[in-house]
Amino acid sequence: MDSSDIKKDQAPPAPEDPEKKKKKEEKAREKQLKKEKFLQKQAQQQQAQQSSNSSKKSEKKTVKRGAEDENLADYIDPETPLGDKKQMSRQLAKQYNPTAVEKSWYEWWEKSKYFVADASSTKPPFVIVLPPPNVTGALHIGHALTAAIEDTMIRWRRMSGYNTLWVPGMDHAGIATQVVVEKKIMREKQLTRHDLGREKFIAEVWEWKNKYGGTILQQLRRLGASLDWSRECFTMDDKRSKAVTEAFVRLYKQGLVYRDLRLVNWDCVLRTAISDIEVDYIDIKERTLLKVPGYDKPVEFGVLKKFAYTLEGNLGEIVVATTRIETMLGDTAIAVHPADDRYSQFHGKYAVHPFSGRKIPIICDAILVDPKFGTGAVKITPAHDPNDFEVGKRHNLEFINVFTDDGKVNSNGGSEFLNMPRFKAREAITEALQKKGLYRGSENNEMRLGVCSRSNDVIEPMIKPQWYVNCSDIAKEALHAVTDEENKRVEIIPKQYVADWKRWLENIRDWCISRQLWWGHQIPAWYVTLEDDILQELGAYNDHWVVAKNEEEARDEANKRYDGKKFHLSRDPDVLDTWFSSGLFPLTVLGWPDDTEDLKAFYPTSVLETGHDILFFWVARMVMLGMKLGGDVPFTKIYLHPMIRDAHGRKMSKSLGNVIDPIEVINGISLEGLHKRLEGGNLDPKELAVAIEGQKKDFPNGIDECGADALRFALVSYTAQSDKINLDIQRVVGYRQWCNKLWNAVRFAMSKLGDDYTPPANLTPDALPFSCQWILSVLNKTISKISKSLESYEFSQATTAVYSWWQYQLCDVFIEVIKPYFSGNDFASERQFAQATLWFCLDNGLRLLHPFMPFVTEELWQRLPSPKECKRTESIMIADYPSTIESWNNERVEKEMDLVESTVKSLRSLAKERRDRRPAFVLCRTQEGTKVGTQVEEIIRSHQLEITTLANLSSLTVITEPEIEAIPSGYADTVVNESLSVYLELQAINSAEAELAKMKKIDELKKKIERLEKSMNVPGYEEKVPQQTRSKNEENLESLKKRLLLEETAGLSL
Repeated sequence: MDSSDIKKDQAPPAPEDPEKKKKKEEKAREKQLKKEKFLQKQAQQQQAQQSSNSSKKSEKKTVKRGAEDENLADYIDPETPLGDKKQMSRQLAKQYNPTAVEKSWYEWWEKSKYFVADASSTKPPFVIVLPPPNVTGALHIGHALTAAIEDTMIRWRRMSGYNTLWVPGMDHAGIATQVVVEKKIMREKQLTRHDLGREKFIAEVWEWKNKYGGTILQQLRRLGASLDWSRECFTMDDKRSKAVTEAFVRLYKQGLVYRDLRLVNWDCVLRTAISDIEVDYIDIKERTLLKVPGYDKPVEFGVLKKFAYTLEGNLGEIVVATTRIETMLGDTAIAVHPADDRYSQFHGKYAVHPFSGRKIPIICDAILVDPKFGTGAVKITPAHDPNDFEVGKRHNLEFINVFTDDGKVNSNGGSEFLNMPRFKAREAITEALQKKGLYRGSENNEMRLGVCSRSNDVIEPMIKPQWYVNCSDIAKEALHAVTDEENKRVEIIPKQYVADWKRWLENIRDWCISRQLWWGHQIPAWYVTLEDDILQELGAYNDHWVVAKNEEEARDEANKRYDGKKFHLSRDPDVLDTWFSSGLFPLTVLGWPDDTEDLKAFYPTSVLETGHDILFFWVARMVMLGMKLGGDVPFTKIYLHPMIRDAHGRKMSKSLGNVIDPIEVINGISLEGLHKRLEGGNLDPKELAVAIEGQKKDFPNGIDECGADALRFALVSYTAQSDKINLDIQRVVGYRQWCNKLWNAVRFAMSKLGDDYTPPANLTPDALPFSCQWILSVLNKTISKISKSLESYEFSQATTAVYSWWQYQLCDVFIEVIKPYFSGNDFASERQFAQATLWFCLDNGLRLLHPFMPFVTEELWQRLPSPKECKRTESIMIADYPSTIESWNNERVEKEMDLVESTVKSLRSLAKERRDRRPAFVLCRTQEGTKVGTQVEEIIRSHQLEITTLANLSSLTVITEPEIEAIPSGYADTVVNESLSVYLELQAINSAEAELAKMKKIDELKKKIERLEKSMNVPGYEEKVPQQTRSKNEENLESLKKRLLLEETAGLSL
């Protein structure tokens, strides 16, 4: 509603006193004269503005005509010989292109030895050991996250004056590598490893490793990871192999390594024990058919089968239930609860095994048996079940293994089922029990099924002689290193994982470190077979083992132990668990057990960064072994990053088609390309169809080329999500677009600095224009915020801080606000100051950003001119990281700019999306009893140029309350704060729309007041709510009411 609408709605005026009428008319004429003068002045300003605009348009046309004469070759980088410093185009390209930008820099950095640490340096060390990726692996998004975080830390510390060492290495990945090579020789030669024999098979693995292994290390270079490649190592190289042998022998001599017969996770396909981390669990709700390697038909799981044991002496029967009926061949007891009256008469009696005739005792066990579950009677198979194993030890039962290493029934299982695969025996035993009249039916049963992550075979608990590490004492030391507040030696970040550390180490079991593989570190233990031994099999006598560094030492040890006796030495064919050599990695990469310069300079390392999923399997073991063998903790901080999921929160899986390859994000890939990758895998047709549909839904247009910088920045920014990252590729694309913003900011700067510009060595802030003082002050705060965030491992806060400064302060405000200084000759000194400040901002801003985005920052920084009397470093990566400069701080200027920005924001909200230049007013109100209004008016008047520029106004007039009549009709208005309102000419904007927006704002304020008043009027408010809170509520209520009054009265005089 405008002023004319208001007048129409008013009642006719009553007759007035003639004198009063005369005075009123005179006053109105004065107002009208003022208004006419103002409008005349405004018209002159608009005319001048239009003239300026037409001049600019003319300039733009000239520029466009000049563009036709541009040489395109000036914008293309010449070819750079490998390892040389990048040769850049004469002109900065008009658009950011990640492929062009990220080319050549890495090879130059590496050749220049910028990544290499110096063990003799006097700088403080900062050391990270890269979690060694598997030799079989290709870079996945988890590796990319690790590399992005670790390289951010390393580059920041390097620029901050540290002697940084980031050690690369690869893990030999025992099971994974053996499986890959076994498949290869079967595919190419139709041979198994057993056909080849151990020696030839190992030769095949080394050949494969040298040819294909290590792909991931090349991919890490593509990410920009500044690893010290001169120290690259492999867990199976000579130095690491020597160290692993040394560690095993030392731990054995200290009584921490021993050999024992225990239950292990057995993989019948790989024929080896596997670690808990290599077991995946499938939750089964009811009867389910699953594919199992080696079986033509799917196998039934999730079914509880009941059968009866006949009691000796015709005492009746006892019914038991199991989901693994094939293991009943090894049953050696039936357990009942001692307090279960149903079975009290059977205590101490025996059942008879239906197939072997073996007498099976009825035992009482209150720990295992729940009388309310099932029949209350439990079959006990100590050699094939973890719980039964403990029962067997408690009751001194017989341990009968009924399966061969490849999962077939052995002679202990009886002739009827001999050599039958275990799951075929499952069916055969069920049928045989039915024939004997002992089968008692089945029912659905919820269960968790363990399968090997490598072979997909169903895990079979098997009793096997293995080598173990006694963990009880070393686990206590590792526990106290983290939890002892008075003598804390290791800090875990985030702190939430300290509880996991405590729980795992307080309940630790001894660590099985032997594996029945061929690829790996062969255990340095030899079995002594004496000539007069009754049993001649390997391992028949547990006390006949000798542990030594080599066969010669083993023979010497055997001679001492069995003086004068004839014997034969056989080395244990088993290899060590891969986690054993990985657990030694922080020591072995630095040269342990030798007392090397690297070990003295860099151990303990500074921080271990990895995923929280291997906190126990790898991190805890490194701490235990490091403290025991290295004499100190291997690192002082543990930073655990989140696990990456897809945008929907699902685990990444080939069968879902949601696996993201970092290289495809960097280079970009079409939807067809994504499909081809899937088709080249080993998915069955149904899984492939599901995966392809998933890709169509998530990546309908494929993945845009994002570059390494954008991917790195996105991944690091995601770390605020504490345990899971839901990775949306569109966010990475957004950061790629942001790189273009940086690019354009530097292009603008270069155009304003000119070809021959030489920046000053330093700045004197007091002499600078207001906007220059402000950008330096907020830059100072950003430097401080980023340094504190990186120091406290708050990487996401650091990325937010650097992004916000570049985006919202440098690009959105400073670059815009200084543009008038470069048009015309009215601002010669300001232009000079703006140039210098702009250079300082870009130099500091690029160095701030470098650890997160190494490529684009190097490219742009290299184009900045060097300052006077100051030789710049050759590369940004070895330049100093920005530090705060006290003289740049200016709280007064920041507060003033906050007011300017609030005013601009209000004007822009009135302008909606329109960018045409229009006149505006700022109304400054005086608050009674304060100087606030006057101060606000002074600030606004002194910064009219900044407001006009940022709000894209044709003119700006500052008025006080007595001058409000000077505002013409047809202006939209809004309240900035209690002291300020702004008015913008509506022009073609719908005034009804503006009024609607205003009414909405008023309605929102009324609702806020209503809610606050309601909360302040509840019974007991005065008694229950603290005085400080009540006072704050009263202040808020008063402020809201003032805002409401201002909004309701603003514009009424129009």
